[in-house]
Amino acid sequence: MTEAVGKAGSMAILMLAQVLVLSLWFISAATMPGMLAEVAISPARQAALSSGVQIGFVGGALVSAVLGLADRFDPRALFAGCAVLAAAANAALPMLPVGGDLAIALRVLTGLLLAGVYPVGMKMAAGWGLRDRGFLVGLLVGALTLGSSLPHLLAGLGGADWRVTVYLSAGGALIGGVVVLAVALGPHHARAQGFSLRAVTLAWTDRRIRRAYGGYLGHMWELYALWAWMPVAAAASFAGRMGEAEAQGLATWVTFAAIGLGAVSAVWAGWVAGRFGKANVALWSLVASLFAGLATAASFGGPWGLTAGLFVLWGIAVIPDSAQFSALVADAAPPELAGSLMTLQTALGFLLTFGTVQLAPVLAAEVGWQAVLAALALGPALGIAAIWALREGRV
Repeated sequence: MTEAVGKAGSMAILMLAQVLVLSLWFISAATMPGMLAEVAISPARQAALSSGVQIGFVGGALVSAVLGLADRFDPRALFAGCAVLAAAANAALPMLPVGGDLAIALRVLTGLLLAGVYPVGMKMAAGWGLRDRGFLVGLLVGALTLGSSLPHLLAGLGGADWRVTVYLSAGGALIGGVVVLAVALGPHHARAQGFSLRAVTLAWTDRRIRRAYGGYLGHMWELYALWAWMPVAAAASFAGRMGEAEAQGLATWVTFAAIGLGAVSAVWAGWVAGRFGKANVALWSLVASLFAGLATAASFGGPWGLTAGLFVLWGIAVIPDSAQFSALVADAAPPELAGSLMTLQTALGFLLTFGTVQLAPVLAAEVGWQAVLAALALGPALGIAAIWALREGRV
């Protein structure tokens, strides 16, 4: 069955599976208002419901990278198994005490299982091409971004009980785990013969991989902190110009637009990378994100239309480089270690995001969201420094 699917069909199925499964990532953030309407949840537990996914992902990705799971086993089976278990974990949430210990534990488990979905999907996509690898991985990052925006769309539409939203996301993840089994593996897919720590050492000793990792870490400094707290920061900015309820509603739609359009820009950047080079596109994206972040911070509290537009532009600029860093690692890695190296890359990146997502609201309480938004620009600045030498024609 899978042999007849081909490249285009496999990528289409893989993208669909990613969108459906990764909708689980931000389901807690999107449904938080509904949960708070039922029961009081402490700020620490609110943060844990979202950041628990981050730390779970880091743990799962580190284990996967060290054991080489994505390179030693059939990635379709690994993806499917993790997706189905993640769907089951989230389907159980509405039946548990809201914001309780078990709910937080299931969100951590969700993150751990998603480590067998997102980087494994990139491994499968990278196996279908060499020259167009940036585009193929860009399709997967676009799917990740679109999946991340779906819970905000459901919340923005309103009228549905938060439990229904959770069940819909869990059902979609289950479907994603089933359909991914129809994906065929590409001609550049390679399988490791056994356990090896070589991927971990290459991440430091290979100059190209090390610099790509550095650029990725700069990118991740801002990405998930922006995605997680954009609704709160935007609402705080808009509140000076309109009522609180209106500001929150507008912030929800701005967040959905910013993340959703980022999915389009990730795919477009992948296509452009085939013509102008992956490192060049990553560099341009970092520069655009740097200036968009600083402009958004400068406009904070000003005319709501200007700030909303800048938030959307930032969302468009913040994501296109993600796929290119992964593609650069895949290009530099031995084919049989590409999955492990990309998984380790994402593990380190999400470990960083755990800190930034947790720290952002704490800093905002002290210095305000405007200063926090400006501080996020440090990430792309450091990323630019890391990959400057990787510009096409320089290495």
